[in-house]
Amino acid sequence: MNSRFSIFTAPLMLAVVLSSSHAWAHGDGGDSPATPQCPRDQVYDNKAQKCVKQTSKEVSDADRTDYAYQLAKDGRYEEALALLDTLEQPNTAKALNYRGYATRKLGRTDEGIGFYLQSVKLNPQYAQVREYLGEAYVIKGQLDLAQEQLQQIKSICGNTTCEEYQDLAEAINDSSKT
Repeated sequence: MNSRFSIFTAPLMLAVVLSSSHAWAHGDGGDSPATPQCPRDQVYDNKAQKCVKQTSKEVSDADRTDYAYQLAKDGRYEEALALLDTLEQPNTAKALNYRGYATRKLGRTDEGIGFYLQSVKLNPQYAQVREYLGEAYVIKGQLDLAQEQLQQIKSICGNTTCEEYQDLAEAINDSSKT
């Protein structure tokens, strides 16, 4: 009876594991569906459901912005910034946040803070930019400013259990240990 159970369940279990690991490898922490990784100088076009040249006028700013974030999360910061440079409307809260993220990860923390502050000005209720701004303040050793962002996130989320709050709280806590 045990071998019969494993004959039927093993393929199903394998399919579940493979599909979830694929989504995890290509996702951005749950903000959007999994996006395939494109070759250099290409961007994923959600409408066409394929990678296309970055210069294609068919790719929306939203797709370019989301793909730039994926590039940044994959450590491809310069590519992310180059893609953000192609936006028709570069001054959105999301695009400025992702520009700040890539810039900060390149070690240009003050420049990143500038982009985060522009993003906050456009959308003060954007919890993710508050998290990243707080993390930048932690890098600079300005824990009081990081704590202010943590309180803003708590207000936005209405609790302390949202991912942005937890991640910034952890960054603050870890910096206090060193």
